[in-house]
Parts: sequence; structure tokens; C-alpha cells
Amino acid sequence: MPRMWWVMSAIAVAAVLTAYLAWTAHRVERVHVRARSAARALDAHLLRRAAAAAVVAEQTDFIELYAAARLALDADDDDREAAENDLTRQLQAATLTGADPATRTLVATSRRAVLARQVHTDLVRDALTARRRPLVRALGMARQYDLPTYFEMVEPTLPAARRPLPDATVLS
Repeated sequence: MPRMWWVMSAIAVAAVLTAYLAWTAHRVERVHVRARSAARALDAHLLRRAAAAAVVAEQTDFIELYAAARLALDADDDDREAAENDLTRQLQAATLTGADPATRTLVATSRRAVLARQVHTDLVRDALTARRRPLVRALGMARQYDLPTYFEMVEPTLPAARRPLPDATVLS
């Protein structure tokens, strides 16, 4: 009878350990998939921002902004960060008025790009943290996933993205 107790305890410990390892492997997979999805979403938002910037540049005859937008749209993966940083600097240097629909679209896409960048950064950090866990490294649970990387760029906020303060006459 005492022997049965040890066997049942060993089976219970093995079951708990197996469940923990399965949960950890699933977590590693999930954060990598989410980081990859966030990278694709960030890419889509940056492409929309570049397209909107090109439209605004065409309407305002701002040649430098148009050139930066075209470079951002046509950049390959290796040059993407530099092209997006150049576009961001051009957008921040431009004086944009929020009156026309193209500029409002540009401001909205820039806001979405800021949010997408933050989500991407958070998920890459989570994936890298999961990869650094000793158990994950020892068992090679993250070997099959590409190493996620941060997208380094200038903060893509626009001066026109700030809302003006309400008029004092409206408040009284």
C-alpha cells in the first residue's frame, strides 16, 4: 500500500509539471504570434500614414513631404525605419491645418500609428521577456519563432494632432 502512494504522487507531480510546460509553451507561442500580428498592423498603419501624407503633400505642393512619403511607401524592410523617421520629421516640420479632409485623415492615421507602435513595442517586450525565461531557454521553446524586434522611430505625433483649447466665450 505505501508503494501505491508514491506512484500516485509521482504521477500527480508529472501531470502538474506537464501541464505547466504545456501552458508555458502555449504562452510563448501566443506572445510571438501577437508580436508578429502587431508588426503587421504597425506596418499597415505606417503605410496608410505615408499614403495620406502623399495626398496632403500633393495638395499643398510640399515637395520634401511628398518625397519622404514616397520613400516610406517604397522602402524595403532594411530601410523602412529610416524612411519612416524621415517622413515623421517632414510631417512635424510642416504646418498642417485641420480644415480639409486630407489633413484630418493624415492626423487620424498618425494617431493610429502612434497607438500601433505602442502596442507593437509592448508585445515585442513581452515576447522577448518570455524568451529570456530560464525554462524557455533550456527547453528551446522559442526556437521555432523569429526573434521579434522593436521598430525604432521618432515619436510620430503631429503638432496639428493636438486639439485647440476651447474658446473662452464658449465656456462662459
